[in-house]
This record gives sequence, structure tokens and C-alpha cells, in this order.
Amino acid sequence: MAQNDLTFYEFFAGGGMARAGLGEAWTCTFANDFSATKAAAYRKNWGDGDFILGDIAKVSTEQLPGRASLAWASFPCQDLSLAGAYAGLGAHGADVITRSGTFWHFWSLIKGMKREGRAPRTIVLENVYGALTSRGGADFAAIGTALANGGYWFGAVVIDAALFVPQSRPRVFFVATLTDRTLPRHLTTPIATEWHPGALTRAQAHLRGLARERWVWWNLPPVPTRTTQLGDLVEEAPTDVAWHSDAETARLLSMMSEGNRKKVETASQAAQRVVGTIYRRTRPDEDGVKHQRAEVRFDGLAGCLRTPGGGSSRQTIMVVEGKKVRSRLLSAREAARLMGLPDTYILPGRYNEAYHLAGDGVCVDVVRFLAKSLLEPLSTGSATRMTIAAE
Repeated sequence: MAQNDLTFYEFFAGGGMARAGLGEAWTCTFANDFSATKAAAYRKNWGDGDFILGDIAKVSTEQLPGRASLAWASFPCQDLSLAGAYAGLGAHGADVITRSGTFWHFWSLIKGMKREGRAPRTIVLENVYGALTSRGGADFAAIGTALANGGYWFGAVVIDAALFVPQSRPRVFFVATLTDRTLPRHLTTPIATEWHPGALTRAQAHLRGLARERWVWWNLPPVPTRTTQLGDLVEEAPTDVAWHSDAETARLLSMMSEGNRKKVETASQAAQRVVGTIYRRTRPDEDGVKHQRAEVRFDGLAGCLRTPGGGSSRQTIMVVEGKKVRSRLLSAREAARLMGLPDTYILPGRYNEAYHLAGDGVCVDVVRFLAKSLLEPLSTGSATRMTIAAE
């Protein structure tokens, strides 16, 4: 397969961050999302010739052209995390489908294409770290069983966006490829590596039957040291958020524990500008009474971006220059930069919509790394037999 023959479907596409990461070597032939706001952003940045707005449950295989090299699915994460009380994927065919359970609608399309003899050669599923442990590992096993029964070798890796951009954002990536394809040995490893943390190895150890037989430990190369810090991405004069008044900043400081205020004091003694981020969280005091606290970090990283379901979901920037301390909400453009999107990317005009688009996406740099290291070698390999081959 030639490089320019790389085609992909982008399910749960959002604003097209997987597309941005895959790059110009790949051609998108189908994209889908149910959010009208995200669809509008997708079309502004990528055109609308391959985008279908609507519920994935209503998408049919007839709408999926040809046979794709790759199907990318960053399916909803809420029910695999604390935010969704770890409700999980639910059962395939259940009457009530959780948000994360829309995975099964995606999988029905994959099975439909398999029956038609045109299953995607490679599949990537991206989700939160909680996918390893939700429902005691039952969701991880369900995904693995589905992939194995569907005729795929599969494995998973955990990649933190902090390796590439100044944002702490670990995510799980399931990578599956059809078993009729030879796997070059350099793409696999016989044992777990740094890309397979303890939670992943424990989840894998509970796989049974065909899922265990078809498991692969994917091998990824080392990553060069990141040189960009949070302060490098901060706008001095953002257009969508304003710097807080002195009184507002003082109130934030008053909400900090002694340990967090000490961090600010230490930052004020530095010989340079220090930039950090704050999350507001509800914490119990020594008497068990809950209070809203402001927790700051000055390690050069932003906390993990989240979709704004309330004021506490939005990160606050704190800039300390000697005795001068300023604060404000993280701007939408800064959020986009933390996801690896270039400044040429057209964001929604409303702050909440733009922030939501960024916080609900996949880091562009991580996608590019995964594409170069694994997806492109898999997609350009030959279709032969079910085996793991030497180089």
C-alpha cells in the first residue's frame, strides 16, 4: 500500500484532532459526531465533504465508503471515569446505553463491515485512564474480547500528552490490526515496557480465552525531551477572558491551604516569571466540613483539560513575577495550544464551546507520534497470514 493510499474513518470526531495528528499522508473518507458545535468547527477547518452530523446509532455501513486503512474512535469517556461514577460501557444490546456505551454502536458498524468483507485494517480506540479499571476491569476485558472476536490482534499503550505538550493528560490507546497481516517484530515486545504501566499489565492479566491469545505488547520508541513549558503558551492579552482584579486574585489566594500558599511564596522568590494553573476543588477540613479550595501547581504543566461542566472544571492561570501575582481563566486559545492545535485552527467563537472542544479532544502530538511509530508501519504492511513475523 502506498503512503497516499492511507485512508481513515474518524468516529466521535469532535473538532478533528485525530485528523490533525494523522497529517497530510492520510485521507479522511468519513467523519461523524453528534455535536452541532463540534461539527461546525470540523467543517470550518477541514471542509464538510466527509462529515456526517448525527447519532452514531443511526449511521449505517452504507455511509462508510470503501475499505479504510484505519478506524479511529475516541469514544465518550464520562462513564469510564469518576465524573460518570464509573458506570462503564454497559452490555452490548442493553436497553439503556451509557455515554461510553456508544462504543457498542461503533462496534456494530465494524462488525457490519466485516460481514461485507471490508473491515478496517487497523483500529484505534482512545479513552481515559479509567478504561483500565472501570467496573473492576470488566470494560477493558469487554473491549479486548470484542477486538479479538472481530479478527484483530490488539494491545494497548498509555501515553501522557505531557511528553509532547505542557499538559498532564494520560490516555489509553487500544491499537488493533487484522490477524491476516504480518506484524514486524520491531513493532512488538515480548514483555511490558514503560508504555504499559501497572494498571494496564494488571488489566491484561485478567484477559481470558481468545482475547488473551491475541494480545500484543506494542513497542514504541523513546520520545525526545519536551522543551515547551506552560509559560511559553500563555497569552498576555487574550480576547476571550480578562485578568482578575487584585481582589479576585486575593480571594483565590485565601482559598489555598498553607501548602499551596507556600508554593506561591516560593514562586515569588524566583528570579523569573513563574506560571502555574489552579483548579478549584471541594475538600474536607480537619472536622470533616467541606470547603472549596484552590490548588495550584508550578511544575511547568497544566492540569488535565476537562470539559466545562461548571466553574470548577475550568483551569485558572496564575502568573507570579516577584511580589506581583495575577490570575485569570485559561483562554480558549491556550487550551487549544495545550492540545497541540496550531494557532491557525479556527475555534468556535464562544468561550465555553471552544474550551469544551479542546477539553474533549485528543492531543494532536500524541496522534502524530502513534501514527509514525505504529499506525503507518501497520497500515503499509502486507496482508499475509496470522503470525508475528521477524523483520
